Amino acid sequence: MDGSNTVADARRRALIARYGTDPALPSGPWNAALDLMLAHRSVRGYRPDPVPEGLLETMVAAAQSAATSSNLQTWSVVTVDDMATRQALSEVAFNQKHILQAPLFLVFLADASRNARLAEQEGTELAGQPFMESFLVAALDAAFAAQNAVLTAESLGLSTVYIGAIRNDPVRVAELLGLPPQVMGVFGLCVGYPLPGMEGEVKPRLPQSVVVHRERYSTEGEQAARLEFDKRLSEFSARNGMGPAGWTQRVIQRLGTLKALSGRDRMRAAIEALGFPLR
Repeated sequence: MDGSNTVADARRRALIARYGTDPALPSGPWNAALDLMLAHRSVRGYRPDPVPEGLLETMVAAAQSAATSSNLQTWSVVTVDDMATRQALSEVAFNQKHILQAPLFLVFLADASRNARLAEQEGTELAGQPFMESFLVAALDAAFAAQNAVLTAESLGLSTVYIGAIRNDPVRVAELLGLPPQVMGVFGLCVGYPLPGMEGEVKPRLPQSVVVHRERYSTEGEQAARLEFDKRLSEFSARNGMGPAGWTQRVIQRLGTLKALSGRDRMRAAIEALGFPLR
């Protein structure tokens, strides 16, 4: 078979899996890295097998290779092996059992404290530190770093799932992990080998027509595309035992009431309590 045809077929299969239908996109470049990225799926069941020796350090090296605003490097990560601590973190996060199962569990931190200590040690003041921008940069740095870490793990045959629910109680998480002021756990990350039958399926995403705008933001055709996407996500959900709800229903369930935020409606107060002024 012609090599270009093989690549084109791989691209088409990956795009169909990601969008739940053939998106009929123009032909374009493709490689193994794109196969890996489009095949991402969340895994919520792990074998007890340990991760390879040195995996953590390799993931961190990749994480530190991600972009960081002005090279401030305002993120850190905590590895959590102690099962009592994991149990407490699981309770914060709706008792998600994979926090206990995964051989490697990490908490990524928005960490402005290191630069605060630097200023104190150097006898100077960082006048630009106590602002919303500093927290936002730290949270973004942590996200960029974590995504590199995830791609590293998945490229080596492991699976992952982010745990955003640790933000249900950031102050409790800070207590459990001994975080200093100006540090917040923004999400957890499970890493390991999936249990048989828990490998998961690639979850469909909105069509590109909804998220890509040419020159100016446009909502033309958005509703029709959303309703069509509802059908694809509903079929995915039914296949994976997640109920029949489509995307529209899930958005409304997640954001329709304050109760559904599970305490995260008080996020600003929690962030300030952790030492971020948010001016």
